[in-house]
This record gives sequence, C-alpha cells and structure tokens, in this order.
Amino acid sequence: MGFFDKIKAGLTKTRDALNSTLGSVFTGFSEIDDDFYDELEESLILADLGVETSTKAVERLRKAVREQHLKTPEEAKTALKEILTDMLNVGDTALNLATTPSVILVIGVNGVGKTTTIGKLAKQLTDQGKKVLMVAGDTFRAAAADQLEIWAGRSGAAIVRQHEGADPASVVYDGIQAAKARNVDVILIDTAGRLHNKTNLMNELNKISRIVERELPQAAKEVLLVLDGTTGQNGLVQARQFKEIAGVTAIALTKLDGTAKGGIVIAVADALQIPVKFVGVGEQADDLMGFVARDFVEALI
Repeated sequence: MGFFDKIKAGLTKTRDALNSTLGSVFTGFSEIDDDFYDELEESLILADLGVETSTKAVERLRKAVREQHLKTPEEAKTALKEILTDMLNVGDTALNLATTPSVILVIGVNGVGKTTTIGKLAKQLTDQGKKVLMVAGDTFRAAAADQLEIWAGRSGAAIVRQHEGADPASVVYDGIQAAKARNVDVILIDTAGRLHNKTNLMNELNKISRIVERELPQAAKEVLLVLDGTTGQNGLVQARQFKEIAGVTAIALTKLDGTAKGGIVIAVADALQIPVKFVGVGEQADDLMGFVARDFVEALI
C-alpha cells in the first residue's frame, strides 16, 4: 500500500469529520459568496487547522477566486487544495543524512510516541542498508531504554544505554564514540521530554547539542520533533516551545489514524515554517511514512 492509500485510510476520522462540514460547504452552495467563505473557514477551524491558518487559507482562496475568475464552489475546492498543499511545502521533506555518521536528535514530550518513532525509523534505515546506532538518552524513564532495546532487536540496530538516572549527555558522548569506532551511518538519539520543567530540559538539550557539535562538527544533523496528532492545537503549543528551546528542523506527527484533527499537520507546518517529514498512521514500522504534501491534501479533502 502506497503513501496515498495508507494516509487516506489513516485520515478516515479526520476526513469523515471534514466531509460532514466541508462537504456541505462545497455541495450546499451554488455560488461563491461571503456565506460560503464563512462556512468554509469554520469547517477548517473544526478540522484543527487553527484560527490563524484557516483565516490565511480562506484569504488566499478569496484572492485566487478573484484573480482566476472562479465561479463555482467545485472550482474553489480545487484552488483550496492547491493553497493547502502550498502551505505544507515549507522545506525539504527528506531527512538530511548527507554524512557518515549523520545525527538525528529526537525530541518531544513524554507520551507522544517518541521512542516508538525512533524504533520505526531505525527499522526503516536498517532496511535501506544503513548501519544505525540508537542512543538511549532518556535516562529518566526506565521503560524508554528497555523499549529501545526491544526495537534494537527488531531492527538490527545497535544500542548504547546506561543505568536509569545517568547523565543523558554522558550517554550521548558514549554513543558518539561507539558510532565512530563502528563506522555507523546514522545515530538516533532519544531524549527526555519533561516540558513542564522547561529550564532543566533546555539545559539538558543544550548540553547534548554541544557534545554533538564538539564531537561531530561536520555531521549532518536533524532535530526531529515528535508530536501526537490527537492533541490537536495543544501540539502546536508544544511545537512552538520546542522550536524556541531546540532549533527544530523537522516534525513527525504520530497517531493520525486515531484523531479527527488531522488538520493540525497544516497548522504546524504553516505556523512554524518547519517541514513535516513523517506521519504515523499505525503500529507497524512502515506505518511511519515519509510525508507527501499533495497526497496528504488529496486524502484529506
């Protein structure tokens, strides 16, 4: 099953919610007037695009309707798809793995599916023939390293871990030395996600980043923020905070199959101008998929 089919299946709840509102906008109006725009904006907000992104999308649609002399809601629908696709295209959706080793620092609050995302990524990368090392930098949650250990077994990736409560930066240092010695292609680093204790988290992430920078100054680096799609606008709040703390370069949105709020993908990409590089729509390793904006919008609307 390709990205389009999988994402279409995964977005069923969002699409059903959208169709009950958006569908009636495009079929219930015979012309494009102010009522049409008001209904459309409300539908987009309900799909969790957020007020700001929904308003921007509708303003851009008004302009397109004027400039392209569009007459029917069906024509407006086609134009809206183009606008939403454009709003999602805010950067390269492929991971930057240009060096050996490359580093992916994975961040996000506890419970979003961070460790599982790392495991799925490890499996995909090893299947591509890459040598992968996972670093269990979340030393505050005993289960995190154990979970990674299980994924290491499934994926064939190596793992570096220490005892619970160890200094995360020291685990990362050990991991980098092991990666250099073993000629690893990709280092995947798990981190703690206690956002309520922002100062400590910021210090920790800074320390980890400094070690990566010092030990691997030339390496290609990604800071991948994992967000839980079911949290809707709350995910956007988290994303803003992490962008401020950690210089996020990419986003993975998980659990989209369990939510009617899949529009959050567009809100996050548009508000932060950071590309969504992965979406998760299930439990299997291949249910974490590389993101394709046009297919996503087609599956959504």
